Amino acid sequence: MPQRYPIPARRHRVEEEIRRSRFITTLSYAPTVEAARAFIQSIRAEFPDATHNVWAYVVGPPGSSARAGYSDDGEPHGTAGRPAWTVLLHSGVGDIVAVITRYFGGTKLGKGGLVRAYSDGVKLALASLPLAEHRLTADLDVVIPYAFVGPLQRLLPDYEAEILAEDYGADVGYRLRLPAEQVAPFTAALIGLTNGAALIEAAEAGDD
Repeated sequence: MPQRYPIPARRHRVEEEIRRSRFITTLSYAPTVEAARAFIQSIRAEFPDATHNVWAYVVGPPGSSARAGYSDDGEPHGTAGRPAWTVLLHSGVGDIVAVITRYFGGTKLGKGGLVRAYSDGVKLALASLPLAEHRLTADLDVVIPYAFVGPLQRLLPDYEAEILAEDYGADVGYRLRLPAEQVAPFTAALIGLTNGAALIEAAEAGDD
């Protein structure tokens, strides 16, 4: 699994009118299938009178289909949910859910028109979607002699490490969090910096 990839920074919405039908596309962050389903339900509750609330989600890294789903929500089979899902799958964004709300305007779009409308709605929303970064992180417990406090703190930015907690006793203890891919090089650098005097243990891993 990639340790870093783009994710939605927040809920995002765009709206357009196509042949008098109103299409409202809402995107959001979905780190789990449960979160995706909860978001879908929240949009259904927000637009209970809509003709359709078509949805699709991709949970996991961009392009991953292991935890994905979609629904046409009453539109002709294959014209709505799957096209929306296909756009999400190839968007380069992970952990994402989309709900495309349609208010029918009286003019039928035909199957090809529906595929374009639902695909384009997701593309339009993605084009202006604010992004954040998913990072697989790890926590380390580090104990060092006082003489190495300054050098350690100067080392942290090089490995994108942050201090979560500090403990001052006979030696200095730190709980650090850093990107998972930085653990091995940081550990090697700290051992070299302290001439082997640092004690380093893995703590509970995190997910940002």
